[in-house]
Amino acid sequence: MGCGVQPTGVIGAGEPASGLTRGMRLYYASASGLRGVPLLDKEIKDLNAVVKLLAAGPLPAEQRDGLTSLVQISGYSVTGTGTRVTVRLDGPYPYAESGRDQGTGQLVCTLARAQSVLDPKVRTDDVEVTLRPSEGAALGPYRCAEFLNT
Repeated sequence: MGCGVQPTGVIGAGEPASGLTRGMRLYYASASGLRGVPLLDKEIKDLNAVVKLLAAGPLPAEQRDGLTSLVQISGYSVTGTGTRVTVRLDGPYPYAESGRDQGTGQLVCTLARAQSVLDPKVRTDDVEVTLRPSEGAALGPYRCAEFLNT
């Protein structure tokens, strides 16, 4: 005896979702890795403004959720063309030892997302971010996927 609901066969629903979602997100560090937070109340006009927002850190509610910003850069200039983004830094990069830390991941993922929002023909997954400090070797190019779930 059942509850009157007749069984059905398999219902096709198409391909599973893949890739990153659209819309601007800032990526913050947490104990479980990077987490993207939707940026709902601000319009993004350039990549430099995105880095400034990221460096300011998460909102108090997001901080209570365990999110923090590890981005510690002062002088910088960010440019993006197509799938390439370059961050020019005044001085050395504080994470030059590894380049695989959450602070670098925050920059890479946030800038990749921002570039795809500013240029809708570009997929976030395809953006490569290179860090060029005025002291020391360039780091990258990196893709956001390298920093997610690591």
